[in-house]
Amino acid sequence: MKNSKIGKYVVFSIIGFVIFSTGLVILKTIPSMRGILRTLPYICIGIGTGIFGQNIGTVISRLALRNDPQSAKKIEIETKDERNTAIRNRAKAKSYDLMVMVFGALMMAFALMQVDMYVTLTFVAAYLFIVFSSIYYLSKFQKEM
Repeated sequence: MKNSKIGKYVVFSIIGFVIFSTGLVILKTIPSMRGILRTLPYICIGIGTGIFGQNIGTVISRLALRNDPQSAKKIEIETKDERNTAIRNRAKAKSYDLMVMVFGALMMAFALMQVDMYVTLTFVAAYLFIVFSSIYYLSKFQKEM
């Protein structure tokens, strides 16, 4: 495995923890927010935990592999193996197809339950972002091949 620095992952872990903490502080100190700002603390908590978890996991795995070069070499070979890459790409494709259906069902359920409009529109925005990014990459890869 290439010897890359873990400093940037530590920095991103700290940034994620700060965003998470900010969300908790906003949630506890300003309980009377109205409208779309009501979701801000929860968005901060979600994004912060995601950034923190991903980067701290990378830091821990890189530190563990730094002490065991044989395992690092084995993992690097498995990661670059064409069969494993094909399996990962196929699993991503299937999960994308499933995610599109689940998002559609959630949007429909939220609309039928008459949930606040900003919640439904948030789902719609995320759904459209995913679909448009899929179209973009499909077009990009077709031009390359």
